[in-house]
Amino acid sequence: MRLKIAFLVYDGVAELDFVGPRGVFFASNWLRKEQDHLYLVASSLKSITTLEGMRVPPDYDFDGAPLPDILVVPGSADPAPQLDHPELLAWVEEASRHCTWTTSVCTGAAILLAAGPAKGRRITSHWMMRDALRAQKEVTVVDHVRYVADGRLVTSAGVSAGIDMALWVVGQIRGPEHAREVQHALEYYPEPPYQLASKTTPSSLGALSAEQ
Repeated sequence: MRLKIAFLVYDGVAELDFVGPRGVFFASNWLRKEQDHLYLVASSLKSITTLEGMRVPPDYDFDGAPLPDILVVPGSADPAPQLDHPELLAWVEEASRHCTWTTSVCTGAAILLAAGPAKGRRITSHWMMRDALRAQKEVTVVDHVRYVADGRLVTSAGVSAGIDMALWVVGQIRGPEHAREVQHALEYYPEPPYQLASKTTPSSLGALSAEQ
């Protein structure tokens, strides 16, 4: 089955938040020799400027984008402009209603909350965003995990956690063995040279499901 996988992009979006998960889904395509449709969606067809200054052309605007099977909502250093963007929030809400999986990376969880899909759910986000989300009292925010699955909503912690989240989703769709092959193809075995204190490091097991 050929899936439609949409990545929301906008000015100020953090590159790894969408490039990391996209790389996982691309590697899955490459290994399977099939082509799930991976595409970038923005408010217009004008190139967006990422957080680090890259210019990236979207594939579709909100009016022309296919409704996805999987939606990836990445974050930014400051999500406030997106939270005050009615067209963006409306598209996220509409797309999510048609998705099998709705996901976020980093502060993208704030967009999912503002748009509606995350309300009343268990979520996580970048450590700098979690208290602000918790203060809104519309979600249960989970600390010290790489990602949280609540039904078909999967939110991940900051930046690189989106890779873990995407691998988990691939495993749910294509099976754990295929996800391991994707991980191996990407040589994704993180061993950072400078470890943080264990009390501040997200669980190496990564996930918390709504059933836990």
